[in-house]
Parts: sequence; C-alpha cells; structure tokens
Amino acid sequence: MKRIYTLNEFIIERQADFPYAKGELSRLLSHIGIAAKIVNREVNKAGLVDILGEIGTVNVQGESVKKLDVFSDEMFINTLLTSGECAACATEENEEIIIFESELAKHAKYVVAFDPLDGSSNIDVNVSIGTIFSIYRRISEVGEKATFDDFMQPGTSQVAAGYIIYGSSTMMVYSTGYGVNGFTLDPSIGEFCLSHPDIKTPTTGQIYSVNEGNYIRFPNGVKKYIKYCQEHEPNNGRPYALRYIGSLVADFHRNLLKGGIFLYPETESHPNGKLRLLYECNPIAFIAEQAGGRATTGTERILDIKPKTLHQRVPFYTGSSKMVDTVEEFLRFFKNI
Repeated sequence: MKRIYTLNEFIIERQADFPYAKGELSRLLSHIGIAAKIVNREVNKAGLVDILGEIGTVNVQGESVKKLDVFSDEMFINTLLTSGECAACATEENEEIIIFESELAKHAKYVVAFDPLDGSSNIDVNVSIGTIFSIYRRISEVGEKATFDDFMQPGTSQVAAGYIIYGSSTMMVYSTGYGVNGFTLDPSIGEFCLSHPDIKTPTTGQIYSVNEGNYIRFPNGVKKYIKYCQEHEPNNGRPYALRYIGSLVADFHRNLLKGGIFLYPETESHPNGKLRLLYECNPIAFIAEQAGGRATTGTERILDIKPKTLHQRVPFYTGSSKMVDTVEEFLRFFKNI
C-alpha cells in the first residue's frame, strides 16, 4: 500500500535540506498550511453566509476590497503573528509592511510577503482563486524589529515560496529550493496530503493564457506572438489553445502541470505592468524555475530584480521554458516596429 505523506510529515522530513535551520521554517510553513485550511473553509461556504461582495473600501492598489479578501488577509496576518516564526509581513491589502513587535517576533528569522486572495474578482461567480506567499530570511538584526529593507531583497533570496489554489479541490504547492511538490487537501481528515511529488513542467505546451481584451494596448511583440499562436499548429496539427481564467494562481497552476505560458504585458494604462513583483511574480517565478520553467519581464529574469518599492509592478511572462524563449524573441524583434 502506497504511503500517504501529510504536509507536516513532508515538511519535517525535508528539514534536513536546511542545515542552518532548527525547525523554524518548518513551523512557519505548517502555520501557513493551517491558515490555508481556514480560508478554504470560508471560501467553500462563502455563498451561504454574508462574506461575499465588496465592503465599500479600496485597497492600496486602487481595487475594490472584497469581504473574503479582508478575512483572508486578517487570517494570514494573525497566523503569522501567532506562529512566532515571522518578524514582519507585507500584503497586497496594506500600504506599509506590518511589523510584529512581540519579543518572540523580534527573534524570528523570517519575513513573509503574500497576496491573501488572488483572483478575488472571481469570488462571486465560483471560479478558482488562490493565495500566494513568499518567505525570506530577514537581513536586519535578529532580536530587533524587522525593517523595510528585509523585503527589498531579490527573488533569488527567497527560502520558500508557494501558492494555495481553492478550486474543485484545494491544493498547496510550494518549494524550498529543492523542487516543487503539491499537496491536496483531504476534507475527510482535514490534512494536506502529497499528491503531486516533484512537479516538472513540460518544456513546451499548447496553452497560452492572456487577457486578449487588452490586445490593442499590448506591445507589438506580444500582438505578433498572439497571432503566431492563433495561426500555428505546433503538435500533430493541433493549434495552440487560449485559456484564461483571470486568476494568476489558477492560470499558472494549469500551465505548470500541462505546459503553457502566462502573459501579463505592460499596457498603455499600466506601462510598468500590473502584477506586483514582491508577492505575486517573485513566488510564482520561484515555483516556475524550480519546476524547470522560466519567468521574465520580457527582457529580464524576474528573480534577479531588486525591489525598490513594496508594491512595485512588472510585466510578467512565465511558464514552459521554450514558450517563454519564443515570446522573448518576438519582443526583441518587434520592439521598434
């Protein structure tokens, strides 16, 4: 009989990957898993209680805040605080970093950046949404309060990153820099169980994911690439397929498993891109590369970028390595045409 690994068992077993650690990262990841279970419960019953819809405020990104966004944000903040392993966090919903001031938190070694509920515009119509998280070792002195600079590290400094997708089943996918593993929540026992060990994304695929509604505002290279996808039949006479959900986690997760590319270019209204580097692009790029894929701005590797602001935005292209290579070629060739 095949052994079933729970998330906590797997995390503890892999603790040896970090000789400098004494279990702190393992406990932090376990607490993130606990918060994910609670958010999953609320997502599943959202249509039955007064938790859907907007609360009448706008977040720092200028987006309407949904009630479930607020719940998820508060749940992850509180869980990170009580874990005792997080010195500070940064979240999409808050303009500034949140510094935990307890003595326990001051001695914590890690800071966490996260998007509490990616794809929240899909909440009301029961489409997959997700949580994205990124973990860094703090660079400020342990024993003191965390600082803004702890978050201004390039993506290459991440010690762990991942996402939770709340869909037909709920999955947590994460990496500590030693491959990517996926865990599916078994509601009968309330545990995440290893279901997708050592995920490797195909080097190419047939899916391209982009909001074609913004086509006329895209750079020339992206327009040409979309036409290329529409006109070519790469595999046995089968054309590329457009698949776009409008949730980064959901679109990326599908392409990670099946092979494909996700594109979110700069546009006239968002010349620097729209997705946030720190808590959206960096963790997704970390997962992509650990699974054998790529992530780029079109000209620069995402993980090499040193953030300058907390909510910095960048263009984002990620997925199967050969498809990302191709879109970069289109962007270079048609840059000035």
